[in-house]
Amino acid sequence: MSRSEDIHVRPITEPEIPDWTRALHTGFLRSPHVCDDETADRGTYIVPSRTLAAFDTDALPRSRPCSTGGTPMVATFRSFPQELTAVGGTPVPANAISNVSVTATHRRRGILSRMMALDLAAAKERGDVVATLIAAEYPIYGRYGFGPATHTAEWTIDVPRVGLDRHRPAPDDGGRIDLVDGADVRKFGPELHERLRRSRSGTITRDDRWWQVHTGALRRDRVPWTEPFYAVHRSASGEIEGLATYVCDDHWGDDKRPLNTATVQSLIATSPAAERALWRYLCSIDWVTTVKTGGRAPDDLLPHLLPDPRGARLTTYADWLWVRILDVVRALEARTYERPGALVLEVVDEAGLTGGRYLLQAGPDGAECTRTDREPQLTLAVGELARLWLGDESAVRLAALGSVREQQEGAASVADALLRTSRRPWCPDVF
Repeated sequence: MSRSEDIHVRPITEPEIPDWTRALHTGFLRSPHVCDDETADRGTYIVPSRTLAAFDTDALPRSRPCSTGGTPMVATFRSFPQELTAVGGTPVPANAISNVSVTATHRRRGILSRMMALDLAAAKERGDVVATLIAAEYPIYGRYGFGPATHTAEWTIDVPRVGLDRHRPAPDDGGRIDLVDGADVRKFGPELHERLRRSRSGTITRDDRWWQVHTGALRRDRVPWTEPFYAVHRSASGEIEGLATYVCDDHWGDDKRPLNTATVQSLIATSPAAERALWRYLCSIDWVTTVKTGGRAPDDLLPHLLPDPRGARLTTYADWLWVRILDVVRALEARTYERPGALVLEVVDEAGLTGGRYLLQAGPDGAECTRTDREPQLTLAVGELARLWLGDESAVRLAALGSVREQQEGAASVADALLRTSRRPWCPDVF
């Protein structure tokens, strides 16, 4: 086993991108082979100064030519700029973390801890309010101050059972559904998504590359591309209020009955009418007997838009976006509050990035969060605060679980009155 002093963590250089990609493939149990197309693609969006690797100088050198002189990379880590919508619609700067891997031969040696510490310190120095990630495994990231701040749900709809009148798919709001192509989506999609972002906490930015990749304008040889269908909802006034992206298979039963499945890749809407119209359309497509919804908010309107909600079977419910607060004051002041109230929080942050005692005074007219020496009412780890910040979790529930501690009776209820929201946050994207 290599000694810790033999393992060096540092940002990569641009010529090291192929070796870093190979290490990433290895950590994710993919074929280690890296094609030129993938190297070229990653070179367009990877920022080497924010892309870390661990090098084992004591390992057997690789015989193949590589930019590291044969020193194996045994871990990968990447971050990039992002914005996350806080409660009320204000975007906050976020440090988005992705491509985290440690090779199986080098686990349990503190390598991820070293990479995380470097990246979070840099994010704090830049002024990012939070860090974000999608956790492949649940137990890993809590020890770095992250908490599951949003959840995702997926339903499988048995179309014949739900009881919709498939002969009346037209929207009941005077609007209409049209099919468009990827070029159209690239024109109106970004603005539609921005309107959604201003109205739904937990959403994140989609840059131009996102739209290029998801509409086929930017194709990568390593990822097979099947052009999907794009269904657009326009209101009676002609405004685009919703977009559904979906694919369909081709499956027929032995008795020549169609048994096709429509799989939704993305569905965003800025009004309940558009959301209702798009789901009704998807459940009325000829030959489609099953609709898979893709990731939705756990309090999505969908099941209860259907005459028989039991026809939509919940197939996935899981944590999704994890958040790590880097600046308690700016995070709590960025969001809105439906009711007035005050709360003294003792925030425990073992990494020393943003712990301390804070007085939050908030209401519909704004919020102020300041350091204080008052006695705390509620003590909690920074990861638990992240679970409360977007309004998805209950402080009373966390207190019952022993995850937060009431220093004053009733403090958890005060926190819920301040922090919980009428709709749950939702992050529709993966990164």
